[in-house]
Amino acid sequence: MSDILDFYKGKKVLITGHTGFKGSWLTRILVKAGAIVTGYSLDAPTKPNLFDLADIADKIDHVIGDIRDLEHISAVFDKAEPEIVFHLAAQPIVRESYKDPVGTYATNVMGTVNICECVRNHPSVRSFLNVTTDKVYKNNEWVWGYRENEPLDGFDPYSNSKSCSELVTHSYINSFYDSEVLRVSTARAGNVIGGGDFAVDRIIPDCVRAAEAKKNIIVRNPYSTRPFQHVIEPLAAYLMIAKAQFEDKKYAGFYNVGPDEKDCVTTGNLVDIFCEKWGEGLSWENRSDNGPHEATFLKLDCSLLKNTFGWQPKWGIQEAINKTVEWTKIYLSGDDIPSEMDREIGEFFN
Repeated sequence: MSDILDFYKGKKVLITGHTGFKGSWLTRILVKAGAIVTGYSLDAPTKPNLFDLADIADKIDHVIGDIRDLEHISAVFDKAEPEIVFHLAAQPIVRESYKDPVGTYATNVMGTVNICECVRNHPSVRSFLNVTTDKVYKNNEWVWGYRENEPLDGFDPYSNSKSCSELVTHSYINSFYDSEVLRVSTARAGNVIGGGDFAVDRIIPDCVRAAEAKKNIIVRNPYSTRPFQHVIEPLAAYLMIAKAQFEDKKYAGFYNVGPDEKDCVTTGNLVDIFCEKWGEGLSWENRSDNGPHEATFLKLDCSLLKNTFGWQPKWGIQEAINKTVEWTKIYLSGDDIPSEMDREIGEFFN
């Protein structure tokens, strides 16, 4: 794994969505690796937020902007001249997409069009990775994992807009990109957990807020199965894919990134493990809020990623939650978050 980080030393990398949960972790990893990073994003979506805690704003070219603004993002590409682009910026919350479907589609579809257009018009870019989601697939409530050749047809506005983001990328590959010069992949990742997620309507942040308040955790859908994984797992895969296709066009493609079968658990199981790791008598209760439709069963078949790269997940669900609890208790005690992030990154990659 350490050879992946070695590759990025001195590389010009542009990240959209760098102020988000995954984006902040990715930015910290690339800064640690010695990359020349430009971040383009809206302000961090929560208070508190991981981007501020990670202490990275002054270590990169930190640009506040909206991916719906083609003129602005194009100017940032002009200045940065990136070799590698990671597109993470999105409206990522399913329930929010029901409240604001127009904004969700505008960000997740036209935002992707704008990034693809910038990549097309900037010959410095050699490797481009669009990060989508496990929810891009038409969900048939199968007990087996979806494969990359399954139909793309997300149900809700968030999931469907990310399906569209995939199709936009496919069209640009077919219509505009020269694979001899530019290599493009998409990565469909599972549900990520880890220290520093403060979002609303996500189960681990809900667990943390309840633990901090010394209240029971409220679980809306305890029987829903999801491919949970520690946030560094997919980020390492993104870095691996972008590196590999930069070096050889044969690695450009569409990849699922998720945990092993044994680590796909129900939300109730996830919360049980969290309560066990947290201690202090923490418990949870099942309380539906009659919210909008959410899939009951979702798994990914990651055979393509494993067979292509020899990739294997490193931290199972127990270790992922343990890392999350450790990070959170360090945060709540006011200790050094950047050092803890670097410790976890070092442990994972070394």
